[in-house]
Amino acid sequence: MCYGFDGESAVRRALGERGLSRRGALRTALGGAVGAGLLAAGVAAPAAQATVKGTGRHRVPPGLISMQLYTVRSALQGEPGFDATLRMLADTGYPKVEQALGYFGRTARELRAFYDSIGVSATSGHDGISDSEQALHTKIDNALTLGQSYMVVPYLNSSDKADWQRWAERMNHEADVARSAGLHYGYHNHAHEFTIDLGGGVTPWQVLTSELDPKLVHLEIDIYWVVRGGIESGDGARDPEGFAIDTMRAAPQQVLQYHVKDRHAHDGDMADLGTGHIDFARIFRAHSVREYIVENDTPDVSVPRTSEVGYSYLRNLRF
Repeated sequence: MCYGFDGESAVRRALGERGLSRRGALRTALGGAVGAGLLAAGVAAPAAQATVKGTGRHRVPPGLISMQLYTVRSALQGEPGFDATLRMLADTGYPKVEQALGYFGRTARELRAFYDSIGVSATSGHDGISDSEQALHTKIDNALTLGQSYMVVPYLNSSDKADWQRWAERMNHEADVARSAGLHYGYHNHAHEFTIDLGGGVTPWQVLTSELDPKLVHLEIDIYWVVRGGIESGDGARDPEGFAIDTMRAAPQQVLQYHVKDRHAHDGDMADLGTGHIDFARIFRAHSVREYIVENDTPDVSVPRTSEVGYSYLRNLRF
């Protein structure tokens, strides 16, 4: 549920339309974990074996690590509050955040001043498709004021192919305007883009990647959701990381950003980095990006701890 959107419901609805339950899909994908194919993919391996596979010399540069603020929303909206939580992220080592959930009572200019004062940059932001040209220009002006390089559409959902085609057309227009202002414009996936059948086996992902202009729109790949989409569609059940890599390679759009969150093999839920089965080293070796954004919609530990675990994992991973 990146940025508060109900990705879980979207997946359940898509699977229901195909005659599958989430539990049934998980059983189908994971029930054969004793087989060599899934073992090779790391799905049935213990977390320590499944995620610590990188033996290369590459590391994620610390300047490319970011935090999606939806991950720490409980602390932003409650105690200790926005200012203290952002200072905690800065002290942990995060140089960047991805903007979400509004400006917490500040204007874009005031929020930029606060970020500058703690040494953090809001280089990306999640914003839906604008409902007017005026709203689009306001969105772009705020992004520029905050110092963003990227603006990303976080969620779309429909079982109607015409909706996805209309949205792609609108995103192409918004991306063209954003590019004129010096901004990159992207789309962020969930799992339902791979599991909804729009008719004749066509998926939303196929519509988007065929109709979004690759010269204008980039992809912000959420690794958890693309892995899950591959497992639950059946296309990536035996090799979820391979499905993620093939998905990126097949897309004509550039992949410039990652959302990096892990997945528990036993129930498919989100996990803190390094505690699930996803082989991030393999994915990072296949494709590097400009931002590695830590995210966990449902942290198993406290906000400071999930932030520390995510940053430490990315800093120490070899691939």
